[in-house]
Amino acid sequence: MAPVAALVRDVPDFPEPGVLFRDITPVLADAEAFTVVATELAALVGEADIVAGVEARGFLIGSAVAVVAGVGVVPVRKAGKLPRVAASRRYALEYGEATLELPEGVVTSGNRVFVVDDVLATGGTAGAACALLRDVGAEVTGFGALVELRALGGRDRLVGDVAVHSLLTY
Repeated sequence: MAPVAALVRDVPDFPEPGVLFRDITPVLADAEAFTVVATELAALVGEADIVAGVEARGFLIGSAVAVVAGVGVVPVRKAGKLPRVAASRRYALEYGEATLELPEGVVTSGNRVFVVDDVLATGGTAGAACALLRDVGAEVTGFGALVELRALGGRDRLVGDVAVHSLLTY
């Protein structure tokens, strides 16, 4: 994972002063690194029927993971982006609230779902995505992220609930 980690860029003071943003765009743009990420996360999918990619970079990573794992992919979207919604889940952010939605007729009761996102930070989005999938009767088999920001404690929101995997930790 060292070559992948070397591609992650630190962007100080983004999106606001005092925040160190971990930019994974160079990882996604590098074919070899992106293949490593997709392959490593796909190895964790196990018996899942489908991968759920969380908006927006989770779509990119989740799609690649699903192809390598040989399963389908479903997007977990921000509110207002889907023509038909199976369920929605409101959750708290550091500076407000947001809503995630699941497309109608794609994930059904009993489906086993592996959730993928780019970064696990505070765990708000990850926890909401897992809860949303459970709302429609799915079994969340695990959560995988390229980057985990351990100091923000996001893993704690999922531990005991779902197996959490991250390829890089900061």
